[in-house]
Amino acid sequence: MTDKIKKYLPAEWAEQKFVQLTWPHAGTDWVYMLDEVNECFTAIAKTIVRYEKLLIVCDEVDDISPVFDDTELQSITFVQMPTNDTWARDHGGITVFENEKPVIYDFTFNGWGMKFAANYDNQITRNLYDEGVFENMAYKNCLSFVLEGGSIESDGEGTLLTTAECLLSDNRNNITREEAEAKLKEFLGAEQVLWLNSGYLAGDDTDSHVDTLARLCPGYTIAYVKCDDETDEHYEALLKMEEELQSFKTLDGKPFNLIPLPMADDVYDEAERLPATYANFLIINGAVLVPTYNSPKDEVAKNQLQMAFPGREIVGIDCTALIKQHGSLHCVTMQYPA
Repeated sequence: MTDKIKKYLPAEWAEQKFVQLTWPHAGTDWVYMLDEVNECFTAIAKTIVRYEKLLIVCDEVDDISPVFDDTELQSITFVQMPTNDTWARDHGGITVFENEKPVIYDFTFNGWGMKFAANYDNQITRNLYDEGVFENMAYKNCLSFVLEGGSIESDGEGTLLTTAECLLSDNRNNITREEAEAKLKEFLGAEQVLWLNSGYLAGDDTDSHVDTLARLCPGYTIAYVKCDDETDEHYEALLKMEEELQSFKTLDGKPFNLIPLPMADDVYDEAERLPATYANFLIINGAVLVPTYNSPKDEVAKNQLQMAFPGREIVGIDCTALIKQHGSLHCVTMQYPA
């Protein structure tokens, strides 16, 4: 008889080897605003390499590498391959530790419930492994299960936070809550799964990914989007979400410390409201990168997150370009723990 493998999904604030970006190109939905989004990706990339190494998956290396100086290039690995889009959070590999050793779990990405093409993106993680990018890390084929990185949050201690709307979507796995929870525990070593049944953002394509709404932080803390405007279409749903968060308990039976983030000012693309959110921040070694939207609320959000991450630099990055394709900063990145 073999001993049972001990698994856990690290928290995002655990030490990281590198972060992945999958760069926009003319064959993506960014084609009509490629220069604008390239500026945003460049700002993200140049910020990340101040703190840690960066992996850039791209269509053409020669189109991107000239924007970086020699010092920055020393911290960047480029891998050229076909891609559908840029949302590394959801097509990127998810790192699970098995008996303290990191393993890249390759789940199926099906374009958020078959809304968009993902034939190339769904091969990226395997291709990166074959290219030797995941040095000293094993690979596990988990393509029998659809799971996006933006749909789950982990505290690294056995608690997962997720949303029922996404995980129980018919066009992903079409399973019951009990079956989904059993799969999360089997794959990710979770001891408890906290399910949000409320909360959404207008214009969201992901079926309410948790990383747009509420995020686990150190010290049994949850940072979450709070709407104070009773006339806003999000008010009731986010109020119910707040009440759910207040009811959640740690594995020790204690309530979480809650830190509210402001509801981002309205951002529209013609008549469509876009899912701008401050919850879509990225935690890296020594810093937290916060999406900003040219609003006075940007500073409020940064100050709130400084309370959640007192030992890290809080860095704002203008993500008004990203939000035009219904995502933000966390959505285009994936961290790989050390």
